Amino acid sequence: MRTYSLIAPAKINLYLEILGDRPDGFHELVMVMQSIDLADQIDLRANGTDVFRLHCDHPQVPKDESNLAYRAAALMQQQFPAAFARFGGAEITIHKRIPIGAGLAGGSANAASVLVGLDLLWELGLTQSELQELAAMIGSDIPFCVAGGTALATGRGEKLAPLVSLNQLYVVLAKYQSLSVSTPWAYKTYRQQFGHAYLTNPLDLEQRLQQVHSGPMINAIAHQNEAEIGQLLYNDLEKVVLPEHPKVAAIKDHFLTLRPLGAMMSGSGPTVFALTKTLEQAQQIEQQMRQAFPDPDLELWVTQFNSHGIRLAEPLI
Repeated sequence: MRTYSLIAPAKINLYLEILGDRPDGFHELVMVMQSIDLADQIDLRANGTDVFRLHCDHPQVPKDESNLAYRAAALMQQQFPAAFARFGGAEITIHKRIPIGAGLAGGSANAASVLVGLDLLWELGLTQSELQELAAMIGSDIPFCVAGGTALATGRGEKLAPLVSLNQLYVVLAKYQSLSVSTPWAYKTYRQQFGHAYLTNPLDLEQRLQQVHSGPMINAIAHQNEAEIGQLLYNDLEKVVLPEHPKVAAIKDHFLTLRPLGAMMSGSGPTVFALTKTLEQAQQIEQQMRQAFPDPDLELWVTQFNSHGIRLAEPLI
């Protein structure tokens, strides 16, 4: 039975602005997403049966249809019944390295890996854009996770425009292991508190999107201006998450005292990150954070930006 082992990178948001509501109930967003080297490994092994079985070495990861990876497999079965009839199901094993409930798109990256892995197992020959179309059917972050790199994401996050790669930057991540933030809660709370300022006119929405396309953050990325990128980090969801979780706010505040390029909460949190130009700077900040926050519940990682999404670790026969 063939097995494919795939690397599924996490992502952070360098920019997240909430523009308004969408008819489908989601938010109209504009984001800059960045993949990083912190990654899960997903193994897919054909099992010669007509079922998918999900395994994970993390006890808090669900192993049923509530898991995005399982939903990705079910979608492929639905979309490609002839291939499923020919090749059958698979054992899907998630080796978890990305913290859960962290705002780092770990679940989305796992789902993207299943789409890519079944494409390989079933010899479908799908293009990246075809995989991203499938990905958008089950989650807003999953199309980005397929491609990775640096990208401007609009709509609910599924419309992607690749940007110049920033893989020379390093990042320090900090997250309390016992703390997670519900993404639906974060967006719902933001709507309750700031919905009065939402753009409702389609022309206003389009104008705001164009302003971001030609705005300071995109220009800073295009010119590889690392200092400016750090200064322009922006996340609307900080307005609701940080007041609710003072421990997260304290991490960000202390990061900033260590003079990185910039620091911000990623996505709906509660992970906070700091950007640096060099590995040595990142390691120094990690040490200083461990000294300032000796709580064993606080996890820290040093990693690097990368320019890829789901990639093959190695095919095994």
